[in-house]
Amino acid sequence: MRVLFAVNPGNSTFHPLVPLAWALRTAGHEVRVASQPAFAETITQAGLTAVPVGRDLDIIRLFQIYGLTAEQLEAARVGLPSPYDVAADPANATWRRMLDGYVDTVGGYNAENVPMIAGLVDFARRWQPDLIIWEPFTYAGPIAAKACGAAHARLLWSVDVFGIAREHFLRLKTEQPAHERADPLADWLGSYARKYGFAFDEDMTTGHFTIDQLPASLTAQADLPYVPMRYVPYGGPAVVPKWLSVPPERPRVALTLGLTATELFDGYALDTQDVLDSLGDLDVEVVATIAESEQEKLTRVPRNARLVPYVPLHALAPTCDVVVNHAGPGTALTTALHAIPQLALGYHFDEPILARRLAARGGALEIPYERATGRDIREAVLRLLAEPSFREGARDLRDEMHATPTPNQLVPHLEELTAKHRTAPR
Repeated sequence: MRVLFAVNPGNSTFHPLVPLAWALRTAGHEVRVASQPAFAETITQAGLTAVPVGRDLDIIRLFQIYGLTAEQLEAARVGLPSPYDVAADPANATWRRMLDGYVDTVGGYNAENVPMIAGLVDFARRWQPDLIIWEPFTYAGPIAAKACGAAHARLLWSVDVFGIAREHFLRLKTEQPAHERADPLADWLGSYARKYGFAFDEDMTTGHFTIDQLPASLTAQADLPYVPMRYVPYGGPAVVPKWLSVPPERPRVALTLGLTATELFDGYALDTQDVLDSLGDLDVEVVATIAESEQEKLTRVPRNARLVPYVPLHALAPTCDVVVNHAGPGTALTTALHAIPQLALGYHFDEPILARRLAARGGALEIPYERATGRDIREAVLRLLAEPSFREGARDLRDEMHATPTPNQLVPHLEELTAKHRTAPR
């Protein structure tokens, strides 16, 4: 069959789909990955075939168009915005609050997706994919799928805050008087449905089915058809440094805070100097993956610390005793796959939810990012190193993940679901 992936440009949304794309490819299926033209090189670096569609409009340009100030941008990256914050606290599920939240988010979806929609629909109608797989920000995917008759699925990279929000919204919508049942997301998607000659269907918001890469104990789901898949790490082209092949002489503690803080925002919100200082007198080896732009802000580096701008986490994590991280899904799940206790410092979007779930699972501790001091992190690291229960919890989580179907094992089921939902070409 022919499978088309649709993704907005961004490593954090692209990397999670690469293992499944390759599983489908090695099973003999034709695979293409569509995104904005400037992202084609990143796609081809992963060994996949890129389809450039539309025009380039990355997130930085989008912020400029909206005229966001540095202060507004900083405020926007903390926590979950409405309507998605109902996934963190159901008390946020009020009609007016969620309606206003959807008005704002649909404006963002429109700006992000418009550059791709026409080109993606045109390509889909010409190539006639059997299945389109899209990540939750890329609504161009379901629009193109409905326009060509393909089955379509969301591929989650974290907790399904999108599906949970939609479920709450639809429930609240039915409780409103008929003349007040506004639905910004359905109206927006419906406008494209009419343009391309089909009717809006609710599956355009959440897919015919959803592929979930989180283990059951970490995920949060709506009442939707989910297909579990084991997370497989992919972080882009990388070389394993020679020093990593030498076993550490002391317990190794990794500190990694992800790429988004420096790629999209003005550096880390965490005081890395304070953290390094707090760990400096411990009998451990600290490996800190700190961007060069952030390394320049440091005034001193403890003798027990190694600073590197990047090292592939799937190679680093197995050598560690503790990983301190921002609870980004890729980082947290890669660490979990190797049964390593972790200190989760959730900060942006889905991270606080995932951090809390990791801690509840038993193999991690959690400190809210904005309240994490060097002293707090030091005390947590010492606990993670000393208390066997964290290692046991981490092993249990690893075993749970290993019991989930791999991308390769999932392919036959995707073939069945595609046959079920595929309609005649339009």
